[in-house]
Amino acid sequence: MASEPVVPTDGTTSEDRAATECVFCQIVAGEARAAAVYRDERVMAFLVREPVTPGHLLVIPNEHHAFLGEVPPDLAAHVFVVAQRLAGALRSSGLPCEGINLFYADGEAAFQEVFHAHLHVFARTVGDGFSLDSPAWQRPAPAFDELAANAAVIKRALE
Repeated sequence: MASEPVVPTDGTTSEDRAATECVFCQIVAGEARAAAVYRDERVMAFLVREPVTPGHLLVIPNEHHAFLGEVPPDLAAHVFVVAQRLAGALRSSGLPCEGINLFYADGEAAFQEVFHAHLHVFARTVGDGFSLDSPAWQRPAPAFDELAANAAVIKRALE
């Protein structure tokens, strides 16, 4: 496996993003308001100001990392463990919840808007209006040879 984290190639670093006004860093520092539901020495979770559904949460590392590839693996695992716990809390909270989505946007092309690593955790109900519909999913499935070629490229990148 590669020992160095892989980050986007647009020239942006965590330091660049942190040097600007990072609202999530401000929330962690107590300089901006958030409706927090969880905090420990490594991560924090709070409600999104413009939620997809009631109870829409973000789990963020307390330290600034702009992109997933910059987050140390043990911290990334902790973010997911906390997200799992929060998903259980959403299910038992009494808020409308028939399912849970976890969503991670990494980079501008993936619709990341705040450049501080964060994982969305939100409740779903039938007919809630949220959709992941994409014209790309209407295309014919690629041939297996194409999938195998792409798998080989990714495997090489892991070395």
